[in-house]
Amino acid sequence: MRHLLFLSIFVLALSGPAVKPTDPDLIAMQEMVDEINRVQDSWTASTDWLSQVTIAKAKSKLLTSEPKPRMFPKKDWGALLDYLSIPASFDSRQQWPKCIHPVQNDEGCDGGWAYSATGVLADRFCITTNGTIDVVLSPGFLLVCILDPVEMNCNGGTADAAWQFLVESGTVTEKCVPYHIWSLDDPCPNYCNDHSRFVYYKAAYMQTYAGPSSMQAAILAGGPIETTLKVYEDLLTYKGGIYKHTLGKYIGMSSVKVIGWGNQNGTNYWIAQNVWGTLWGQKGYLWIAFGQVEVDKEAVAGAANPKI
Repeated sequence: MRHLLFLSIFVLALSGPAVKPTDPDLIAMQEMVDEINRVQDSWTASTDWLSQVTIAKAKSKLLTSEPKPRMFPKKDWGALLDYLSIPASFDSRQQWPKCIHPVQNDEGCDGGWAYSATGVLADRFCITTNGTIDVVLSPGFLLVCILDPVEMNCNGGTADAAWQFLVESGTVTEKCVPYHIWSLDDPCPNYCNDHSRFVYYKAAYMQTYAGPSSMQAAILAGGPIETTLKVYEDLLTYKGGIYKHTLGKYIGMSSVKVIGWGNQNGTNYWIAQNVWGTLWGQKGYLWIAFGQVEVDKEAVAGAANPKI
């Protein structure tokens, strides 16, 4: 009997982090998770990630204000979309396996707008140059050097601001200016931490893409794009499957890198790379149904300028 009791305790210990009864926020989220998994079967919810990062830190990753209207021109494909054969599924990781850079973690800073922008541009540099320029670009350089650090930095920002900076100024590599929690008093770096040459990587131009067909065409033509989506509490619990907002209140905005799309049981979904680390979602990735939480309302991307 004692052996059976010991085995039961051992199995429970290996089953993952337990919800602490003294943590009311996590208990409430666990109740939401249970309800989400009960009322639908499109996606799976879990508190695994929240138990590691805390709910307060998770929410600190979000932009609390709505993005302003896009300031850059909208891509006009003309009649091309009528003749373009868009495949039922597409994954940039398969199309350009050496150019889609790994999932990053913004470490409790609302820097998704900068991480996703530099991630998209880095992928597009690699794709445009057939792998000749294969670098991880520094989101931290944007966070500290962008013109309005009080409004941007870790206090939140917009995809437009990120891409305007990448077009006008560019950024450097992550090895040159690695990420850390920036202070508003930090000066914009003008030398590399690794003592390498200070080289700017710029976007040639930037455009917006409205709606699924335009976004798909943009990805097929040049690689990943960035989009901003509305975040509800249930997204914090996403573990796998095709996400559709189910429960919870609106808590902010976040930017992700869209790398492709697919279809499962008649449901079209986007494949997006988030910046919340690999413990969240599908090792940092999200499948999200077309039309959900404004994910395909309007996306942005800029062409890489190989003249560095």
